[in-house]
Amino acid sequence: MTFRILRSLGLAVLAGLTFAAAQAAEPGRTPKPSITIEKPGQCVEPTDLMRRDHMKLLKHQRDKTMYEGIRTKPHSLNECIACHASQKTGSVIGDGGFCQSCHAYAAVKLDCWDCHQPKPGQKAATGVRP
Repeated sequence: MTFRILRSLGLAVLAGLTFAAAQAAEPGRTPKPSITIEKPGQCVEPTDLMRRDHMKLLKHQRDKTMYEGIRTKPHSLNECIACHASQKTGSVIGDGGFCQSCHAYAAVKLDCWDCHQPKPGQKAATGVRP
């Protein structure tokens, strides 16, 4: 009797795992973030590199600016905002915002806006971040 129960339980677990694996492999199961490129054209880097390494580029730019006094445009946060801000809201955050949509999808907290403005042409927030 115990063998039958264990065998049935084992088959049920195996069937469940097989079903879960098949569902996970199904394309389109998790909706991708909604991203609108407001100014279409060539980005400063290829899309796959930007998805993977945009924070490395921003940190490198930050270090060059803050510690070496070198200000260049290609990887600056202001240039990203200028191209990717919504034409409706003028911002990269908020409902459907370029940055907000991806970071919500990846469950990553956006803390850039503690010090920086999410709209092009605005000055950075004043004060020192705690």
